Amino acid sequence: MPHAALEKHLHGKTALVTGAGRGIGRAIARRFAVGGANVVITSRTADQLNETKRLIEQGGGGGRVLAVTADVSVRDEVDGVVGEAVELFGGVDILVNNAGVAPVATIEDMEPEMFDHLLSTNIRAVYLCTRAVWAIMVERDGGVVVNIASLAAFDPFPGLGAYGAAKAFVVAYTKSLAKEGAESGIRVYAIAPGAVETPMLRGAFPEFPREKALHPDEIAALVETVVSPVFRHSSGQVVKIMHNG
Repeated sequence: MPHAALEKHLHGKTALVTGAGRGIGRAIARRFAVGGANVVITSRTADQLNETKRLIEQGGGGGRVLAVTADVSVRDEVDGVVGEAVELFGGVDILVNNAGVAPVATIEDMEPEMFDHLLSTNIRAVYLCTRAVWAIMVERDGGVVVNIASLAAFDPFPGLGAYGAAKAFVVAYTKSLAKEGAESGIRVYAIAPGAVETPMLRGAFPEFPREKALHPDEIAALVETVVSPVFRHSSGQVVKIMHNG
């Protein structure tokens, strides 16, 4: 039987999930809310974000939800989201850096504007969001940051070179931040999934076999486990997850 304290580890916590308008981010936000956490969700796309909010409110769980449309690669917008979270919920205990883009393009086809957008969303946003909550977590004697990376960080293939390199940064940054946060009780992890059945996957690889893709809920379940006390002695770990089919 699981320990009762572990079953309720999300109750009373506040979680900020970026890229929560669809896919993995939506699944994580919904799972946190069902577990009793207050959830702050953000995305650039208002209608997708509002749909996530509606699903969370329908799903129950006791936690409240705050939806803020924002571009997390822009400092002022990140500070605005975190400010609203602090004003409504008093702070942030969990941050999930999930927002990302994965354009498929060789070096010849990737224009500088596309490259800059990829880096802003996959790297700059992780830095900005983490920096914005770091002092809050220090003041609260701890917190958890989960960065959504990718198996492409370890084995990129032509067309995903820049994406894989960006996720490799996330992996290295995770390990460094875990060391920085250790004395303050801040734990930092990276989740590196393979193909996940999301609009991002379908947009990039429409013919990818559905039976070989992970479900977003599987990633969400892993994130929930990582933020629990079960993983309290494993900060800095990069957890890989892939379909075995």
